[in-house]
Amino acid sequence: MKRLEKYNFRNKILTLLSFLFVITFSSCEETVTLDLETGETKIVVDAEIIWLKGTTGNQQTIKISKTAPYYSNTTPKVSGAQVRVENSNGDVFTFNETEPGTYVCTDFVPVINMDYTLYVTAEGQNFTAVEKLTSVTPIDKVEQKIVPDFGGEDVIELTFYYKDPANEVNYYLTDYQSDFLLFPEYELTDDELFNGNEISTRFSDEDKMKPGKTVQITHRGISKNFYNYMKLILEIYGGSPFSVPPGNIRGNIVNTSDSKNFAFGYFRLCEADKVSYLVK
Repeated sequence: MKRLEKYNFRNKILTLLSFLFVITFSSCEETVTLDLETGETKIVVDAEIIWLKGTTGNQQTIKISKTAPYYSNTTPKVSGAQVRVENSNGDVFTFNETEPGTYVCTDFVPVINMDYTLYVTAEGQNFTAVEKLTSVTPIDKVEQKIVPDFGGEDVIELTFYYKDPANEVNYYLTDYQSDFLLFPEYELTDDELFNGNEISTRFSDEDKMKPGKTVQITHRGISKNFYNYMKLILEIYGGSPFSVPPGNIRGNIVNTSDSKNFAFGYFRLCEADKVSYLVK
């Protein structure tokens, strides 16, 4: 049996809605606001270099923002930062700000297994991180079938297959996106129990995945360190790892100006295969 970890927002959303329902109808005239402690503001670096198969991978985007109070409706963007990535050959790729907090490079050169170093200077602080670009085997096929769910009703289930490379340790991160999902659903997989074999991964949504809907599957190869980081985040937060940094989980980004003033986020470089599947 393969080791598979899958996280989504549905259970947490239902719990939250139930809680809000009770609050609303138990006191219609009084607004309840929880007094939540506001922590120290931190810089958040969302730096995923993702090389989709069949593309040059030359355009990449890094986003820089800051943490905000729980009740804030906006995410503060960090403008005026200096962002660059350098590979182990000494080639430098500059990311220019195209809109507040968004930095884009149009001449990036992805090379499998090459080391890359991220350099960010923002608000008087210098940050850096090092990671290797990890490969992924392509998705071979996607199949659809009808299976019974826990309530006995039939639901549509998608299964995609890929061949795990033999004689090496591999880690994978997959996300599913569709207009019927409020947030992407994420899966982490390692090949400890099926090294060198064909892997099948399943996805279903018993309520909303209907014929005519399109599901986008993005399957990444990731490093062991990023796998461990994502596993911890998804276990604690149970959802999207890139919207709000949960707790004080630290990634691989180091503040070289002040080690105590660390940034949230993780610099990762992934080869990925992406498939759009039309549900029949």
